[in-house]
Amino acid sequence: MANVDHETRPLILLTGATGYVGGRLNPLLENRGARLRCLARSPDKMRPRVQPGTEVVQGDVLNPASLDRALQGVQTAYYLVHLMSGSKDFEKEDRQAATNFARAAKKAGLKRIIYLSGLGDDADTKLSPHLRSRHEVGQILRDSGVETIEFRASLVIGTGSLSFDLVKSLTDRLPVMLCPRWLTTLTQPIAVDDVLAYLLAALDLPPGESRIFEIGCPDVTTYGGMIREYARQKGLRRWLISVPVLTPYLSSLWLALVTPASFEVGRHLIEGLKNPTVVRDRLALEVFPIKPMDIREAIQKALASTTV
Repeated sequence: MANVDHETRPLILLTGATGYVGGRLNPLLENRGARLRCLARSPDKMRPRVQPGTEVVQGDVLNPASLDRALQGVQTAYYLVHLMSGSKDFEKEDRQAATNFARAAKKAGLKRIIYLSGLGDDADTKLSPHLRSRHEVGQILRDSGVETIEFRASLVIGTGSLSFDLVKSLTDRLPVMLCPRWLTTLTQPIAVDDVLAYLLAALDLPPGESRIFEIGCPDVTTYGGMIREYARQKGLRRWLISVPVLTPYLSSLWLALVTPASFEVGRHLIEGLKNPTVVRDRLALEVFPIKPMDIREAIQKALASTTV
């Protein structure tokens, strides 16, 4: 009877299952008893990571025909795709991927798309290509006519998060830091556990119109403030010296020397650091029963996970 019950549950498609957030969301969905299908370019590599009963299908967001197959019978899909690390023109490819997915979702009769995006003011004419692309993808998904729940988040605090690992590596390796202006940019990061809680809770929302939820921890800080808090918890003495002439481009060269991140990805991320990424709309706190942890606890949990 359990198998019959499982077969009657709505089918969920998870894209980006090998990524940082998707890789953590996958087991949570499985433990919830969801009827789950994962989209993977290399299914054989993905199958050992999933539980028995989770389906893995071959597909690529840049291949429309493969999406038609993957979305067949699906009610809800998580869109956790970002092509920044593997493309020279990620804006163009992210746009094409989102367009392909939106068309296939509409054709398949999908009920809901859940998408993780980035914070940032749409009215900011100097929004970085990275953040501009994240917002454009959300708009493309909404324009499909399929209900889209978009979560906008700033830096995700957690071991393995590229943005957090940049902060971590920088603080671990440099006792004295020549700091560009972007270290004073306001940001409202969020713990990865809270991001996952929001993504799961979106499954239980009653049907309605597409919505954008801005999510973040209770604290507004700066990137310099994050470095200082991380250093405090690690017992490190760090000196931050402001150097206004250090441009984002030079900063990315600098980061490439001291972090494991690739130059291109680091450059795109740092371009986004010039834009304030704070929660301006608190609707998420009213709609979801989730109280995000503060920065101190989020960093504490991230550090604890590296010692297990």
